[in-house]
Amino acid sequence: MAIDIHKNDQSKQSAFNYDDFNFGTQPTDHLFLSEYDHGNWRSHRIVPTQHFSLSPFALCLHYGQTVFEGMKAFRQDNGKVHIFRPEKHHQRFNRSLERMCMPPIEKELFINALEELVRLEQHWIPQDKEVSLYIRPFVFATEPRLGVKVADNYTFCITCTPMGLYYPKPVRVKVETEYVRAAEGGVGYVKCGGNYGAAFYPTQQAKEQGFDQIIWTDAKTHQFLEEAGTMNMMVMLKDTLITPRLSTSILDGVTRNSIIQIARDKGMNVEERAISYQELEDAFNAGNRVELFGVGTAAVISPVYSIQIQGKDYSPYIEDGAIMFQLKTALENIRKGRAKDTHSWNHFI
Repeated sequence: MAIDIHKNDQSKQSAFNYDDFNFGTQPTDHLFLSEYDHGNWRSHRIVPTQHFSLSPFALCLHYGQTVFEGMKAFRQDNGKVHIFRPEKHHQRFNRSLERMCMPPIEKELFINALEELVRLEQHWIPQDKEVSLYIRPFVFATEPRLGVKVADNYTFCITCTPMGLYYPKPVRVKVETEYVRAAEGGVGYVKCGGNYGAAFYPTQQAKEQGFDQIIWTDAKTHQFLEEAGTMNMMVMLKDTLITPRLSTSILDGVTRNSIIQIARDKGMNVEERAISYQELEDAFNAGNRVELFGVGTAAVISPVYSIQIQGKDYSPYIEDGAIMFQLKTALENIRKGRAKDTHSWNHFI
């Protein structure tokens, strides 16, 4: 799967201010492109970052055939650069594409495109700052047709941007019991644009009330925690790490999977099961130590300092000795090369 590379003559990296930037506003110098036509992905190329040209009839603009992934590349203490768990991301990407009736991406193409692009853009990852390279693969339907149908033509693109801390401080959340993000049997486990667009309204209402995020509950009973808008949720209760079990309404987070594995490697009790907000309330009211945190590619591990349940605020434990910080450090040590990568998660370029 040959990839044609057309290099940008002038990089914008030297003018980038790593000490003061907003995530997702500055693309790096290059992007990967490929088109799907007549049953095949073709014209694989890396080109200078540029705008797209689309027909106003392009099906992605009307019927929601858009799927994406989010992953990161890191620079280790020794200067080497790796992409974190690209194979796991590829598996999830293809599950999303299948659910949205979109053509899968072969593993060889996916991995080769990532390697070549990150190899070109690795100078955007500084050695002396806590900045990674966020990588966004996505596919969208391009066939020009005003008719409800599965498209015949698509574009596959990978773009990158520098990333620091998504949530620079602990977050305040509320449990959402009115609106629904996803229902069983739907596309809640898929990283498609519609999931995020549908979540904007209740999330924006919560932000206007002073919350950073909402925790969605199940669509059937509104009793059981599912996930937040940008991350899976985890609870440390007594000596047990608890996270909602995966379903068709919960995203199979790669960071979620990594933290579960790290916790098990440490001999911790881990439960993937339903957890109700009532169970959380009971634990708070009993005076138990409760750690609540989100996990995700962008969020990494984000502690919750305040959670509102049915109008009442509770304060989870966020002191330095919290288990979540130990798990975060263990993950960072693997990514930075300070600890052995026993599961071969780091894919070096």
